[in-house]
Amino acid sequence: MKQQDRDDKVEEPTAVYNAASSAAGETVERIRAGLPMVEFVALQELLGIGAEALAQHLAISRSTLVRRRKSGRLDMQESDRLLRFARLYARALTVLQNEATACDWLKQPARALDFITPLTFAETEIGAREVEALLGRIEHGVFS
Repeated sequence: MKQQDRDDKVEEPTAVYNAASSAAGETVERIRAGLPMVEFVALQELLGIGAEALAQHLAISRSTLVRRRKSGRLDMQESDRLLRFARLYARALTVLQNEATACDWLKQPARALDFITPLTFAETEIGAREVEALLGRIEHGVFS
């Protein structure tokens, strides 16, 4: 696939994480190149939150968000964080089996997370791992 074709390829953010592990190299390459802003918008719509709210979770300032909209591409760190949230959405959807329920769960304070929302807790990698662990406990019927 030519570089231009790969850059113009638009996928749902969750599709990137649901890809086979053999595509990990391509995913890393896309993160390094910076994901297109359409993937930011797609995740924003999936989560049902505003652009500024998602930007805040991704540690993107308002002025940087404006620049990213103009350039049409996130940087490597922002892309990595975007895919972290896409991964969590995909996991919540798998466990809770309903888009609305998954979105609501991600936005509601959770007792197991010290009454912090999973989206806020996942702003760090270690927090995201704890959210994934919580989803695993929910999936296996462990009281959380």
